[in-house]
Amino acid sequence: MPRLLLPALLLFLMASLLPLHARNGKDLKERAQRLQREAIVVDTHADTPQRMLDEDFDLDHRDPEGSIDIPRMQEGGLNATFQSIWVNVKTQGAPAAERALKLIDAVREQARRHPDKLMLATAVADISRAKRQGRIALLMGLEGGHIIDNDLRLLRIYHALGVRYMTLTHGKNTDWADSSTDTPAHDGLTEFGKAVVREMNRIGMMVDISHVSDKTFYDAIAVSQAPVIASHSSCRAFNDHPRNMSDDMIRALAKNGGVIQINFHAGFLNQKFLDESRKHSEEFSKRRAEIETRYAADSKKRAEEMRRLDLENRRLLPRVPWTDIVDHIDHVVKLVGADYVGLGSDFDGADMPDGMEDASRLPQLTEELLRRGYSDSDVKKILGGNLLRVMSKVQEVAARERSAR
Repeated sequence: MPRLLLPALLLFLMASLLPLHARNGKDLKERAQRLQREAIVVDTHADTPQRMLDEDFDLDHRDPEGSIDIPRMQEGGLNATFQSIWVNVKTQGAPAAERALKLIDAVREQARRHPDKLMLATAVADISRAKRQGRIALLMGLEGGHIIDNDLRLLRIYHALGVRYMTLTHGKNTDWADSSTDTPAHDGLTEFGKAVVREMNRIGMMVDISHVSDKTFYDAIAVSQAPVIASHSSCRAFNDHPRNMSDDMIRALAKNGGVIQINFHAGFLNQKFLDESRKHSEEFSKRRAEIETRYAADSKKRAEEMRRLDLENRRLLPRVPWTDIVDHIDHVVKLVGADYVGLGSDFDGADMPDGMEDASRLPQLTEELLRRGYSDSDVKKILGGNLLRVMSKVQEVAARERSAR
């Protein structure tokens, strides 16, 4: 070949390959956008009700301070969001129930204010209907078994008001279940704790094992006649926080037919972040307590100061890439398959990784899953199909219980 022709041939080959690479990238993005439109995208945990109640925050208002609002949910293709009815474990008894009822009312009020954009949902059929109508389904989950005040009647009242899962514990033990972040007191579930699980099965409320101790998890799995969920937990294989699930727990969850909804919190995704945050935890907790005391009577100011402290704390910690979320999803899929994992962001309640600051960023997950070789059907399961399957099964078990009586 003449020497002068070789450079020309190389230039021709490079020119022909570049458009192919660009075209492949464009095809991937278009495929991801199509899937995001076709799928029912479900996020099982957002802490926005605190803002609704304490700051009079309206979901139709785009707000750079938070992660969830209607404009950004629409941009991110989020079809259904479980709003967390969380009450601090320092609040017990009647005051805890009173706050929970106010939070529930705040969520329901959002649906009432914006009926053209939001729909209160309690069943899979509601979520599907909201999707067809171009509305976002608002659901609720109770975060912390202490909120039922050891009373199954109160559990039934929450269910009647629309709550469709309950996290058995939060950061501290209840009188009937051990938490993952407290000293064990019951060796898992007490007899009343097992009665709680059975009652949740009977009324059609999903049993949520995020926040519980390992023993409580295994007890709940053994008692429940329906699949259970981890509404916002990640994998201990990457991060040793006790809130995360071990490989054995994930296998047991899959055998039960349940689903682990990966938490986006940097402190549950990345070990370096967790290690550094532990170094600062004592000082950080002290300052949070000071803010709570100083602004006890001013909920809006308290929320502002807490956000300011959170931002200050983040500057001390390593940043975490959003792709760590997909690493955790990958781990579950390799361990038990694509039928047992989903999304439980913890938006508005945790430190989001870089690039996943709010709900508008969710389509990145779809594109990254496709980039890693996931099929369209598996992506749809991960985005929400798995959770809908579990929810349907829970409803089926409840219907069977009713017909048997």
